[in-house]
Parts: sequence; structure tokens; C-alpha cells
Amino acid sequence: MNLPWTVKYRPKRLTEIAGNKGAIQQIQEWLESWAVGPPKKRALLLYGPPGTGKTVSVEAVANERRLDLVEINASDKRNREALERTMGAATRQSDLFGRARVILIDEVDGINLSEDRGAVDTIVRLIEETQVPVILTANDPWDPKIGPIRNATTMIEYKRLGLRDTIPYLKKICQWEGFEADEQALRLIVDRNQGDMRSIMNDLQSLALGRKKLTYEDVSWLGFRDRRATIFDALRTVFSSPTCLQARRAADMADMDLDMFFEWVYENTPRQLNDPRDLSNAMAALADANLYRARINRNQAWELLPFAIEMETAGVAMSKEFTKPAWIPMKFPERIQLLSRTRKARSIEGELGRSIGSRCHISSRRAVRQYLPYVRFMLEKNPEAGTRLLEWLGASEDAMAYLGVKPPRPEITVTAKRTARRAKSESAAKPRRKRKTT
Repeated sequence: MNLPWTVKYRPKRLTEIAGNKGAIQQIQEWLESWAVGPPKKRALLLYGPPGTGKTVSVEAVANERRLDLVEINASDKRNREALERTMGAATRQSDLFGRARVILIDEVDGINLSEDRGAVDTIVRLIEETQVPVILTANDPWDPKIGPIRNATTMIEYKRLGLRDTIPYLKKICQWEGFEADEQALRLIVDRNQGDMRSIMNDLQSLALGRKKLTYEDVSWLGFRDRRATIFDALRTVFSSPTCLQARRAADMADMDLDMFFEWVYENTPRQLNDPRDLSNAMAALADANLYRARINRNQAWELLPFAIEMETAGVAMSKEFTKPAWIPMKFPERIQLLSRTRKARSIEGELGRSIGSRCHISSRRAVRQYLPYVRFMLEKNPEAGTRLLEWLGASEDAMAYLGVKPPRPEITVTAKRTARRAKSESAAKPRRKRKTT
């Protein structure tokens, strides 16, 4: 089964966790203090950016110490009644085998005060009464709504992961998966994801798909976006939304140009929709979206933009009817990678097009499409005439090298030759100084 790497390589032991060793040590010391009785504050609040290892630290320490872990996730109902039923019973009872217990409340800052009525007060009360360790996690511990929880807990900060923490871990994963990755490529992935290990792993898995080696050039175009997690979330929204309105929001989630977003959806639609009927309907919707985009670009008819967005989001989402659910990693658009690899060549061709256009009074696009092939033909059949033509056009050395023309060797004048010969003879005739002997 093709598992996400975030699941496949989820740490089971504390030594497998990248970074934040000081915070992990604090958790261990706090748990050990329970051996002599409950401490003054009976709960920890682990806080820090997402993807820094807060939840996996608790899972790993529970696994190593053979503790019974009771986990309350952000997706669970966390109103007063639900917390009393789950957390309340867990704080007073041990498991069937008599093992010590630890309670984990994940993403406590995600509590919704309107839906999770009484949750904050109930958590604070249960913390004060608990007979087992309670650990909470939060991305933003300074949210005013969880102020009472913050005051009732010992806070431990998880810092954003750096290159020193992540690069060795990523190299191990590359080795286990049987492919090579340049360190520069790994550094760029870490930098673009700002130390979020979940996003880093998602990026690495998608980039490594079908490759034996991952180079810097393969990932250099990640600069087109600020955060890869955003585009992955947006794509998941497109391919899993049950309603048109929900799918339409994906375009707003993606922090990128709408043309780039279209390329992402177009690339991944055949991979995510495995039923031919669904794929046919989705590609028809994308074809309509592309027609709208072409008309917008040609006629500046921006009033058609909502129709294009509807077709590439809701149109694709509503096409999913017979596809069987399966986790398939998202893939980077091949066309964008091709454009990234050929960026230098396209830049030089644009320069040549402008040179030809200025001499022949035509557009640079027409010059590249219609005139540049004749320049290439001339260089192939008559290199001297082709070289003179390029010099007349004012082509740069890079442009001439791109077309296969060797730069002319600098001519040495007769005077320069005589000067060099005279200097050489004078150097040979000059007497050498004798070394002093002692």
C-alpha cells in the first residue's frame, strides 16, 4: 500500500524525532516527577508552530514508557458533556492491564467557544482534579480564549525546525526509499516549508515520485509559491469536496497565480480520478475552463474569470462519482518543471527575437517563430555568413554560444607580438642573482 510518508515514517521512539531535544527532555523529567506524586501543575502545554513534533513527542514517550495513551483530537466533540465522558473517566481510572496512563488533548487552541460550550472551564477543572498526567498542545498558546488553561499548565515551547535538525533525518528517508537527493535540494524544501516537518515530508514524497535522484533544478521552481502546504490543502479540497461551494473555496486557499493553480489541477486530475467516466467529465470541465482562460487573455474579458474558476474547481469536484477512495500523492506539474529547466534557453531566444525584431521591424515573438529557424539554417549551411549575420544583429556571446557559434579568438597584432618577444628575450638575458652561502 502506498502510504503517506508522514504516516510511514512517523516516529515511534524519542530518538527518531528531529529537533527540540530540550523540550523532549523536559517532558520526560516532568513525567518522572509523577513517581513521587502529582506535581503542583498537573498538566503540560506544548506550544509552537505546526509540524515541529508536539504530538509525536507525546506518542513516542508513551510508547517507550508503555503508558496507556488516551488521545482527544481536534476533530472530536469537546463540549462539557463529551469531555466529562472521555477525559473525566480517564483521569480517575487505569486501563484493564493496570498500566499508567497519560491524556493528550491535541490543538486545544482550536476550541470553538460557540460549539464547545463549557469546554475551557471543564478542562481546567479536570486538570486540577486529575490523578494522571495531562498534556495539551497548541499552535497559539496566547489565544485569549484558552487563558485559564494556560494559567493551569506548565508551558514548554517547541521551536521551528532548522536545517541541522531536518537534513540528516531527510537523508535517512531518502536512503530508505532508495533514491539520492542533493543537499541543496533538501535545503530548499526545508526553507520553503519554514521548518514544518509534515509539509517537508509531503513535498519530498511528491518530488521523489518516479525519480532515482532529486537535484536542485528539480525543486528550484518552488519559489513560485510561499507555502506548499497551502496548495496541497487546496488540491485535497478540489478532489474531495461534496459541494460546489466548498470546492470553489480551493482557489482562494491556494496562495498562487490562478494560471499556476490550473496547472496543478490539470496535472493531478488523471491521478486522483481513477474511473474513466469521472475522468472524462473532469477533463471536459478543465477544457471549458481553459477556453474561458484563453478568451480572458485574448480579449481581457475578466468578467469571465468566475466561470473559469468554477469549472476548474467545482466542475472537477462534481465529476467524482465512481472513483474509489485511495490515497495518491499529489504531483508537481510537469509543464512547469519543463519551463523551469528551459528558462535560460527561452531567455536567450527572447533576446535574439528582440534583436531580429528591431532590425527587421517585426515583433520579437514573430522573429523567434519565423526568422530564427532561418538563422539556424544559415549557421548550419554557411557558418561564416551566419556568424556575420549574428554580429550585424548585435547578438551577445551567450546567444552565439546558444546557437553553437564559437566566440572569435582575439587577434594578436604584429606590435603585440614584437613586444612579447622583446620582453621574453630581456628576461632570458637578465643575469640571475647568486644565492649567498653561509
